[in-house]
Amino acid sequence: MDFSISGLFHTAMVRALPILALLAATACTTTEVRTTAFTPLTVEDATIAENRLLDVGVVQFNPGLDRVEAGEDTLVFPELRQAESRYVAVKLSEALQSSQGWGAVRVIPSIRTNIDVTVTGVIVQSDGETLTLDITVTDSRGQRWFSKRYSEHASHYAYDRKHPTKGDAFQGIYNNVANDMLAYRRKLSNRQIAELRTISEIKFARSFSPHAFDRYLSRSKDGIYRLTALPAENDPMLNRVRRIRERDYLFVDTLQGYYGTFVKSMEKPYQEWRALSYEEVKQMRELKRKARNHTILGAAAIIGGIAAAGSGAGSARAAGQVGIAGGGYLIKSGFDRRSEAKMHMEALLELGDSMQAEVEPQIVELEDRTVTLTGTVENQYRQWRELLREIYQAETGALGTQI
Repeated sequence: MDFSISGLFHTAMVRALPILALLAATACTTTEVRTTAFTPLTVEDATIAENRLLDVGVVQFNPGLDRVEAGEDTLVFPELRQAESRYVAVKLSEALQSSQGWGAVRVIPSIRTNIDVTVTGVIVQSDGETLTLDITVTDSRGQRWFSKRYSEHASHYAYDRKHPTKGDAFQGIYNNVANDMLAYRRKLSNRQIAELRTISEIKFARSFSPHAFDRYLSRSKDGIYRLTALPAENDPMLNRVRRIRERDYLFVDTLQGYYGTFVKSMEKPYQEWRALSYEEVKQMRELKRKARNHTILGAAAIIGGIAAAGSGAGSARAAGQVGIAGGGYLIKSGFDRRSEAKMHMEALLELGDSMQAEVEPQIVELEDRTVTLTGTVENQYRQWRELLREIYQAETGALGTQI
């Protein structure tokens, strides 16, 4: 009979083999093969008549911080998510513009009343490896085109410094959204498109002068707007509103320069962060897999050791004690690996802090003032809309409403 340490441990482990087999089966992993291929962008194959072009507003994304549950696996940095909320909106607007199926496509800081089609979104997950977005598209009638979750995994080739790929690692998501929107728009008739454009204009006019423009719109119980009449083309109040609307467009176009500069300055450090985050996420998952396996094996060894220790034979009891000790070592090894994973999470936090410093907002020059666009772009835009209301009131002597 073998009374060596290795023999005793072997005996304990043999007793635990059925448990090991059952538990290890639940710890199996699969290998996922990924490539850099992504969904191509659908491009409108013919020039669209101007009267069929719909303007699109992509609202700065909700960073999704209210959906994040605090915990060990949380890889979300609020400052970085705030920056991503702009970055993702700009990338989606670029895809929409490249599809050549729309009029003006603008990133806007908040939902506005004078856009034909509005895109809103929430960042569900963004860690360099996976990007998941919840997207809702609505038109000026209040009709929802669709609400859909889009998700994509990045290939490690996307971050290969030796052979870098062109474009964003998650370009497929933006292309998918743009393709779905174009497919929906193609189903609209000329009459429906004309109605959407007119409703956008009337809703904007009504926000300045409700008493003059309320009668042109009705709203059903389900929240859908419909035209009930049309103002005359030479209506002086409508012409004033159109001039105000053009000024609004000019300001929003100025914001596009801000968003473009913001994304350009953010792109390099952000891609570095994504690449490092991608590696950190992979390492953490591998460490946790090993930690889980070690913990499972350790638990099985302890269970086998306890069974052996309860046996009447002296050699079996000795083997049981060795099995318990060996199992304890494996469990400790699993905990140590979890601690190592936590260290990687802390490294990600440092990366997030450095990223925050890299994406500080910029100062842009407007025609009549210098504006610092910080985290309060929305506030700046609200001030601009208030100024437009004052201009309208001065021109018409009318009492406007908050817009």
